[in-house]
Amino acid sequence: MIWRSGTVTGLGSLPGVDPGEAARFVLGELSVPHLPELPARGPHADLAGRGAALLADLHVDLQPSGWRMVPRPSRDGRRARDLLARDVDALEEAAHAAPPELLKLQATGPWTLAALLELHRGDRVLADHGAVADLAASLAEGLRQHVADVQRRFPGTTIALQLDEPSLPAVLAAQVPTSSGFRTLRAPDVQRAREVLRTVLAATEHTVLHCCAPDPPLVLLAEAGAVSVDASLPYDEDALGEAVERGTGLLLGVAPATGTEPPAVRAIVQTVGRLRDRVGVTDVTLTPACGLAGATPAYVKALLARLTEAAAEVAQ
Repeated sequence: MIWRSGTVTGLGSLPGVDPGEAARFVLGELSVPHLPELPARGPHADLAGRGAALLADLHVDLQPSGWRMVPRPSRDGRRARDLLARDVDALEEAAHAAPPELLKLQATGPWTLAALLELHRGDRVLADHGAVADLAASLAEGLRQHVADVQRRFPGTTIALQLDEPSLPAVLAAQVPTSSGFRTLRAPDVQRAREVLRTVLAATEHTVLHCCAPDPPLVLLAEAGAVSVDASLPYDEDALGEAVERGTGLLLGVAPATGTEPPAVRAIVQTVGRLRDRVGVTDVTLTPACGLAGATPAYVKALLARLTEAAAEVAQ
C-alpha cells in the first residue's frame, strides 16, 4: 500500500503559469507531491492538450472546435509536448536536493480523451470503435515513455500514475454529444470499457483512477490500484467498500477545489470518520475534491495546510 493515512496530495492542476514556482510549491506543501498542471497557460496545457501531448505516434492539431487528430505532426502538438517537458524539467530541478519518496503523475484517461478529441473527419474519437482502441494503445505507449523518463530523473522515487476520467460516467450513459450536437454517441458496454482502461493501466505499476463526477463507476475505477473520488458527491458505498476490502487504495476528495475559506480541520476529520464507520476504510490519502486551477493561490495554500493538519489527526 503506497496510499496511506497521514498523507496529502493534489489532483493535478494549480493556478498560475510558472512551472518552477508550482514545482517548488508542491514539493514544499504536499507529503505526496505531484507533477503540477497549469491550464492557465492555455489549451496546450489543459485536460485535452496535456492528454494529446502524451500520445505516441498519433498527431493532433488545435482547431476552432478543439483538438483534432491529424495525419502528421503539427505546431500545436509540439507546443503541448514542449509545455509538458518544461514541467518535468522544472520539477526535476526543484527536487534536485531532496527527491520525494513518492511522486504522482497525472494523465487524461482514455475514455475522457476519446470524448474530447475529434477524428480527422470531424466526429469524436469516441464514435469509432477502432479509433478508441488505437488511441488507448497510443496513450499506453506514451505513458510508458513518460513514466520511464521521470523514473530516470528520480531513480530512488516510487512513481504513481493517476488517470483522470471525469467524462467516464457520461460515456457509459451515452450522454456525450456528437460534434453536431444533435445526437449522443453510443455507450460502450462495461467489458469494452474495462478492456480499454486495462490497456492504459498496464503502462505502469502504481495506478490511480480519478473521477470527480457524481456516481463514479467504482467497479471500473477499481481496475486501478487506487480510486480517487469526491466525498461530497453521490457514490456507491457498497462498491467502494468492496474495492477497499480487496486492497484498493483510496484518495478521498474532502474539500472544495474553489472558495474563499477551506473547511475546518474538524469537518474534514468528521467526513473521513463517517466514511470509516460506513465502509470500513482504514487508510485514506486526503485530496481536494478536484483540480485547483480555478482557485486563488491563497485558497490553495490554506486548503493544503488544512488537509495536512486533518491527515495527521486521521492517521492517529
